[in-house]
Amino acid sequence: MGKATGFMEYARAAAPYRDANARLRDFREIYTEPDAGRLAKQGARCMDCGVPFCQSNDGCPIHNLIPEWNDLIYRNQWREALDRLHKTNNFPEFTGRVCPAPCEGACVLGITDPAVTIKDIEMAIADRGFEEGWIVAEPPSRRTGRRVAVIGSGPAGLAAAQQLNRAGHTAVIHERADRIGGLLMYGIPNMKLDKVEIVERRLSLMREEGVEFRVNAPVGDGSGGSIDARELAKEYDAVLLATGATVPRDLPIPGRDLDGVHYAMDFLTRNTRSLLDSNLADGNYISAKDKDVIVIGGGDTGTDCIGTALRHGCKSLVNFELLPQPPATRAAHNPWPTWPVIFRTEYGHQESAAKFGKDPRVYLISSTEFVARSDGRAGAGGGNGTGSGGRRLAGIRTVDVELKDGKFESVPGSEREWPADLVLLAMGFVRPEHEVSDALELDYDQRGNYLAEYGKYRTNAENVFAAGDCRRGQSLIVNAINEGREAAREIDRFLMGSTELP
Repeated sequence: MGKATGFMEYARAAAPYRDANARLRDFREIYTEPDAGRLAKQGARCMDCGVPFCQSNDGCPIHNLIPEWNDLIYRNQWREALDRLHKTNNFPEFTGRVCPAPCEGACVLGITDPAVTIKDIEMAIADRGFEEGWIVAEPPSRRTGRRVAVIGSGPAGLAAAQQLNRAGHTAVIHERADRIGGLLMYGIPNMKLDKVEIVERRLSLMREEGVEFRVNAPVGDGSGGSIDARELAKEYDAVLLATGATVPRDLPIPGRDLDGVHYAMDFLTRNTRSLLDSNLADGNYISAKDKDVIVIGGGDTGTDCIGTALRHGCKSLVNFELLPQPPATRAAHNPWPTWPVIFRTEYGHQESAAKFGKDPRVYLISSTEFVARSDGRAGAGGGNGTGSGGRRLAGIRTVDVELKDGKFESVPGSEREWPADLVLLAMGFVRPEHEVSDALELDYDQRGNYLAEYGKYRTNAENVFAAGDCRRGQSLIVNAINEGREAAREIDRFLMGSTELP
C-alpha cells in the first residue's frame, strides 16, 4: 500500500449528508460533493492485509478489488481506480449509493478501529468517471446472432443484459412497468438514487451499446394483455428470469382492509412515478401530508418510507420494530467478518429527529389490530391513494413484547393505541410472483423461489435461466448484480459452448 501507516495516522471520516432540515424540502440526493483530499486519506487507511476480507463473500459478493482502488485513490490515480472498479462491477454508481456496504463490515481494520470508508470511495470513483467522460458506451465489435430475452430490469437483469451484450448477443429486456430500472427506478426513492441524473444516465449508455428495452411489457401466460412466456422461450435462444422478489410480507390482523393501510412498495413506487411525471403535481400518489404515519418494519425500505413521508409533510411519524434495539457494538454471537448487527442511525432517522426532536423507532412492539374511525366516515378515494371509499383507518393497537428463550411473549398490561391515518407495511418480501414461472411450468424451492442451482442458474425448462432475488430470495443489490453477471456467463456458455465472460 502507498501509505503503510495510514490506518494509524488518519481517523475514519465518512462523507456527510446534506443538512437534514435542508434536504427535507426536496427530493434531491442527500449526498454532498466528494472531497478528493479527504478521500485520499481514507484510501490511505486501507491496510496491507494478508487476506483482504472486504473482497470475500462476507464482504463483497461481486468481489470488488477494493484494496487496489483504495491505494490508487491515495495516489490520485482516479482513472486507473475506475478501471479496477469496472472489472467486477457493472454499476458502481448504484452500489456506491444504495448498497449497505457489507465490505466495511468485513474490513480487517474494523476488528479494532472504524472500518475504511469503502462505500464513499466507490461512489466518488464512479461519479468522477462520468464527470471526466471516462465512462462511455462500449458496443461489442461483433454480433453472434443469438438473442436472449431478459424478464425484469432490476440490477440482476441489467447486469446480465450488459454482460450478454458485451459477448455479442442481442439482449432484449422486457419490463412490465412504464420505466426501466425495476427496484432501482421505483423501489428506491429519488433522494437516495436520482432517477434522471444517475439511473437514466446508465440506461442511455446501455441503449447506445445495443441493449434493447421494452416497457409496459408484462410477461405471463398470454392472458390479460401479457406476453406469453412460452412463446418467448421459443422465439429467443435463451430466456433469463430476473423478476425480483415482489410478493410483500403482509400483516393479516383485524382491520387490515381499512383505507389507509398500504404496502411500502406501493407507497414508494407511486411517489416516484408521480415525482417523475409531474413533480407530484398530478396527485397520483399516496400522500402523507398532515397525517399521523406509522411505518412497520425497520429495514432500508422502512427508512425510505420515513424519508418520503417526512418530505410530504406528515404530522407525526413512528417506526415499529418487532426486534429489540441492536447493541452499539458487535454481540458475541455476531463475530467479524459477518455483517455487524449494530444500532445504526440512517438518513431517515436523522431527518425525523431533525423535524420532531427524537428518533422515530419503537422496539419490541407487536401490532394487534387496525382501528377504524368511530364516526363512520369513509375514505376519500381518488388519485391521492387515500382509499377506495371503504372504512377509514384511525389508529393501530399494539402490545409490547419481550424475548424469552428465543420466542416473543406479550407483556401484560402493555396494550396501547396509536393514532394513525397512514400505516406503511415495510416487512420485506417473501417470494417472486408466479405468473411467468407457472406459464413455463418451473419448479420452485421450499420458499416459492424459482428453482435454479447457484452458479449454473438453469431452471428445469430447457433454455430458461433465473438469477437475483427471484432465485435466491430478497437480498442485496450486490448479490443481484453478481448473479446477473454469473447467469450471463452461463447463458453465454449454453449458447456458444464456451465463454470468456468473468
